[in-house]
Amino acid sequence: MSITRQSSDALAKRLAAIPREIVAQVQPALIKGVQKVAADARTLAEASRRTGETIDSIETTGPNSTTPAYAQGGATRTTHELQAVVTVGNPDVRTAHLVEFGTDERHHQDGASTGTMPATPFLLPAWRLNRARVQRRINSAVNKAIREASQ
Repeated sequence: MSITRQSSDALAKRLAAIPREIVAQVQPALIKGVQKVAADARTLAEASRRTGETIDSIETTGPNSTTPAYAQGGATRTTHELQAVVTVGNPDVRTAHLVEFGTDERHHQDGASTGTMPATPFLLPAWRLNRARVQRRINSAVNKAIREASQ
């Protein structure tokens, strides 16, 4: 499936139709879920600790917020009201992807090897550990909002 402008507009229209009461109930569930994912990512990243910079750069951003600068040049993004994200990295720490996925051997022009670094996944496993719990928490919040609205 590819994402097109048309499908993006359709999703935006559907999200805009969600009642405010449900959004208000879901946002705390999103924040709790993303905080748990970030906490587990920090724990899993301990295996690759050298300086702790990667661990210290793991941040959470709640709905309708702007992420901290997570790349060289200060790249940021603003989350949707039904979105919470975990970012890893900042303008000084740009190696999280190397820790997560590892590196392959490369050679300098003089033939010297840079060596390799084995992958030490921390972010994707943290999400996989918490995905079902986060989804249950969100579903519970939606159902609670619907019950309260129907009374």
